[in-house]
Amino acid sequence: MYNILRGKSTGLTDDVVSFAQKLIQTPSESLKESAVATLVADEMRAIGYDRVFTDEYGNVVGVLFGRESAPTVLLNSHMDTVNPMLPETWDSAPFDGSLNNGILHGVGAADCKGGLAAQVYTGALLRRSLLPLRGNLIVAATVAEENGASIGVRGLIEKTLPELKLKPDYAILGEPTEMGLYYGHDGWMEVDIHIDSPDTTLLRNTERTIIDNCFETSRVGGSKSVGKVMTVPSGLGENTCRDLRLVHRISEGSNPDAVFEHIQHEVGMITKPLPQMSVDVVVREECQKLHNGRVKTVRKISNAWSTDPFSRLMERARQSLSAAGCEVRPGKWALGRLGMGTAGGTLVNEYGIPTIGYGPGCEEKAHAIDEQVACADILQAVYGTGSIVHALIGVPVCGWTTDEI
Repeated sequence: MYNILRGKSTGLTDDVVSFAQKLIQTPSESLKESAVATLVADEMRAIGYDRVFTDEYGNVVGVLFGRESAPTVLLNSHMDTVNPMLPETWDSAPFDGSLNNGILHGVGAADCKGGLAAQVYTGALLRRSLLPLRGNLIVAATVAEENGASIGVRGLIEKTLPELKLKPDYAILGEPTEMGLYYGHDGWMEVDIHIDSPDTTLLRNTERTIIDNCFETSRVGGSKSVGKVMTVPSGLGENTCRDLRLVHRISEGSNPDAVFEHIQHEVGMITKPLPQMSVDVVVREECQKLHNGRVKTVRKISNAWSTDPFSRLMERARQSLSAAGCEVRPGKWALGRLGMGTAGGTLVNEYGIPTIGYGPGCEEKAHAIDEQVACADILQAVYGTGSIVHALIGVPVCGWTTDEI
């Protein structure tokens, strides 16, 4: 079976690389994904998915139906990207999608258009291999992930898939893992702190104290926090209030509500003795308009998550990759920059769907100057993901050995 998958994946090399290049060349800033959504839907139809459509949130969904109603595997990658960092310093223009020595360059190459291309072509691999499927495969290219709120994924799970009478039993994210099997990461929250006083000296001193206690140290919740100070002028032209935004890491096992209450307590202890000072501490909310016009209000919280490394999903993924001759390297995303994340927190914590990550690209290259992904890794992701998917929902075929299953 693995010889079939490997052989068929090799035959997809030119197509999947070309598709990844087109994805990079199609700008898709978060909440502006309509052009790339059309590209993805057209490619899925050309591949021959059983059903392809765009839902009311703007997600593009392709389905390969199996012989039975379950189990179902969800492959999920997001279509949106951040704006290119310092585009004038890139070796090639951010949206050129240049290909040099087997490396694709451009915005979203690592996060996660290389992974999106690999997941879309996993469906092509399984279709071309003619290996039977017992369960269903859903490939979902979702919107509005880079904003940290996973609006597209929530709509997909809460409304779109139930209308198809499909419920994912497992999910695989195409985020950059350097072809490792990742099973979790920390989370974060954004907190707005508003302080107001007619005494400008008191205001400046209080602002400095809050920054020293909540921003520049690790006191709040025992984790590092970073903040950006923004000043808001009053109608009289004097700075009588300050807005401070804190982005705080939430480690696995931490309760976001408890972390928020701790931040409130810290700020309250600083401002309580000051009768001329008013303060308001809230989790940041943001009204966002999706590329199809739908408007959603989101709270800026991304929860930490983890899938049991000895769960059936991880065990089958390890077994199938090993049998396929692929590297097996479990791990977790480091998330070196606060504000980054995946849809895993939503899928695992809110919907109870066991989730792992397996995708091309390096996490450190995401959101970076000269973002890039190796074409060989995109192709490897097609083969490896196809092997995992068939291990989860495929029908055993003649010739399988105990080592292969």
